[in-house]
Amino acid sequence: MLGVWSHDSAGEALWVKGRKRGSVGVFSVCHCVLHSNLAGLPMDISCDCCRILGVALGALLLFVLFWIAHRLGIIYQLFHKVETKSSRHGGELVANVLRAHGVRYVFTLVGGHISPILVACEKLGIRVVDTRQEATAVFAADAVARLSGTVGVAAVTAGPGLTNTVTAIKNAQMAESPLLLIGGSAATLLQGRGALQDIDQMSLFKPICKFCASVRTIRQIIPVLRKAMALAQSGTPGPVFVEFPIDILYPYHVVHKELSPKGVPKGIVGKVINWYLQNHLKNLFAGAWEPCDVSPLQVSIPLATADQVQRCIELVSRAKKPVFLLGSQVTLPPIPVEKLRKSLESLGIPCFLGGMARGMLGKDSPLHIRQNRREALKEADLVILAGTVCDFRLSYGRVLNRRSKIIAVNRDRSQLLKNSDMFWKPTVAIQGDAGSFIVNLSEGLKGYTCPSDWTEQLKSGDVTKEKANKLKAEEKTERHLNPLKVLHLVDEEMADDSIIVADGGDFVGSAAYILRPRGPLRWLDPGAFGTLGVGGGFALGAKLCRPDSEVWIVFGDGSLGYSIVEFDTYTRHKTPVIALIGNDACWSQISREQVPLLGSNVACSLAYNDYHNVAEGFGGKGFLVTRQDDNRIVDIIKEGQKACKNGKAVLINVLIGKTNFREGSISV
Repeated sequence: MLGVWSHDSAGEALWVKGRKRGSVGVFSVCHCVLHSNLAGLPMDISCDCCRILGVALGALLLFVLFWIAHRLGIIYQLFHKVETKSSRHGGELVANVLRAHGVRYVFTLVGGHISPILVACEKLGIRVVDTRQEATAVFAADAVARLSGTVGVAAVTAGPGLTNTVTAIKNAQMAESPLLLIGGSAATLLQGRGALQDIDQMSLFKPICKFCASVRTIRQIIPVLRKAMALAQSGTPGPVFVEFPIDILYPYHVVHKELSPKGVPKGIVGKVINWYLQNHLKNLFAGAWEPCDVSPLQVSIPLATADQVQRCIELVSRAKKPVFLLGSQVTLPPIPVEKLRKSLESLGIPCFLGGMARGMLGKDSPLHIRQNRREALKEADLVILAGTVCDFRLSYGRVLNRRSKIIAVNRDRSQLLKNSDMFWKPTVAIQGDAGSFIVNLSEGLKGYTCPSDWTEQLKSGDVTKEKANKLKAEEKTERHLNPLKVLHLVDEEMADDSIIVADGGDFVGSAAYILRPRGPLRWLDPGAFGTLGVGGGFALGAKLCRPDSEVWIVFGDGSLGYSIVEFDTYTRHKTPVIALIGNDACWSQISREQVPLLGSNVACSLAYNDYHNVAEGFGGKGFLVTRQDDNRIVDIIKEGQKACKNGKAVLINVLIGKTNFREGSISV
């Protein structure tokens, strides 16, 4: 094999070559090995390099054996007991962690993979709320997270149960909602082997979740869940996903029965297979029930520095026409929304509110400006983007005046600077919590008063625009009822503790200009993803969080199709809500542009369906409102409110006509 070299000359050549390169040790070993092997003689154990090589090979072998033993859990089993007689199961540990983290509700659509978790939660007093579609369960958990300041939790079964949640999880990611998705999966030894509903679930959720983990032994349940819950709330909040293989959740005797080999080959192969399965079983349960801390880990929240706040204090104090743009992030913990509201009122700076910040200043605050935002931003000399992003909602930053000073505050750096390389540039950019920043700004500006003429100017524009909207509400439509009139009447009759859920396109777009949220955390919409179908779940979560409040869902007839089956859920779980349907038999937001641009209404037409009868079929109370009821709209609204107070979920099916109120708006 070495050609013309003898074993002596080859070894000598390598040794000399090594000396010339300063690698004597390495090539001395090569010399001895070659010398002995090529000569067909045993290695000379009296040689130092041979002894070193022997020790190294022995250490490597020990390391490999130790690594294999560690991977198989053999070493762990030496020090931790396997309680084969225990009837406890992994679902109990999951429930313990959830309760320790203040979780009150788990939303689900039941499946055998996750049954132990649901049963254990029920036993610990965590309310298990089952929906008719997995996405609804996630939307409900999202609403709970937004309204309670804790992590919302949804648990669904493996495979299609999880794939049905993908849109809702992506919506939670973009809305920055702290949410835990628990998913079942095939048994640890059967993953990738064609088991029922077995797919690569981790790859689905890694791009849309802050953290993903697959629990491989029962002892990992508590530490993995504690980490997931903390990460969901830290930094920029968002969804996390934890996968639980079915053999992690069921008791020992059940898993033992499933793992007991059937038809194992005889002889050494059979013994090896049997040993491997039994060792795997023991490793799953080793140390499973040892005491473990389940309390919440510390949550990390970025905050503005004192120097950053001071610089902003100076900018505000010099501004003549400042304005706040508040986004959903201002409602996040740790600052209570009422404290934030007082800080905003103390500053006296006019505010435009978006997302979850709608309602922050109450129904009729002089500081809340609802109309003419584009014009105000062009005139403002200081704009404070508090949790607001320069995406499509602000025309990617093009609506901002390049001469204005801009303070941007956001927990997420990518959102903080979005499109700043193109259409706008911040004077001060702060990666931190927007709510804490506003409170610190207010404390540093005690005695400051925003120029009153600026606030009055913006408010007078508001009054003028809203008067025009009311006049437009009195116009007769070609068919059916004027949607603006209906919305104005609902706004007048809506209770002061109401929560408004927005789920739709054209009708909901009009409602956003007319309905006035009654206070902080009393408005829910999908957020930047613009997802249709959030209404059923959002309303369910809202009613559970605020059982004494009226919960209104404003639906388009298109978006209602995603959620109407949840009237069964409202009835079963005694969570009465009121759904207001703007029924124009059309996907109007799309049709409004498609017809003039492309000359066809294809796929946009629906029918004036009897949705109120569907609600009644699920145990609710339905009302149909037509043009003949023009003078009875208020009476019907009050009847619906009364039925809701008596425990019935209500659907008010309002047949509406077309207006030009939203012509020119962009559909997204």
